[in-house]
Amino acid sequence: MKVFVSEEIKNICPTFVGAAVEAEVDNSIYSDALWAEIHELEESLRSRLTTESLKEHPSIAATRKVYKLCGKDPSRYRPASEQLIRRMLQGKDLYQIDTLVDLVNLASIKYGYSIGGFDSSKIVGEKLTLGIGREGEPYEGIGRGMLNIAGLPVYRDEKGGVGTPTSDNERTKITLETKQLLVLINGYDGNEERVLENATDIQELLRRYANSDGGKVFVYK
Repeated sequence: MKVFVSEEIKNICPTFVGAAVEAEVDNSIYSDALWAEIHELEESLRSRLTTESLKEHPSIAATRKVYKLCGKDPSRYRPASEQLIRRMLQGKDLYQIDTLVDLVNLASIKYGYSIGGFDSSKIVGEKLTLGIGREGEPYEGIGRGMLNIAGLPVYRDEKGGVGTPTSDNERTKITLETKQLLVLINGYDGNEERVLENATDIQELLRRYANSDGGKVFVYK
């Protein structure tokens, strides 16, 4: 898979850097050990953050800034990483989906980046392009129905949008049958070292919980 960043995104966020993890995986319904890690991180975050200070987290603040520059209200269409951490800080349980989705969520919470997780066998074509959503562009968010993505950063394949920092698309979502995984880390803060650290951490999670060799990583900007 090749991933390109459009000029419209580069003009708004010239420092953007993304990292992709491609791996062969086995999914499962639930992992006790993974959820032990999630709960441990939850306690740490609750001791350090509040729902107000969360907005100043560098990774989240950078994503919120890009939303505003693209014309989207980040408090109405919250980036996924912010959504997840807010739930924890509010004392709410995270949604348990399956092991692959849960480990991607863990990685997002740990670093603050909005991360897309996709069944790459469902992506149409050999490339994805990061652009900005248009008025009336059809997009079905996972568990959210039709979503207005005008003004949201969006990855598109040959058929249309597959992922935004707010919600990924039903069409390319991970299921228990997923064997080919693509994970995209959105570094709107331009911190390539931290983005790569996040990718390496995902590889390790895949080795521990998804019967994978960790796959390969590449950077795009």
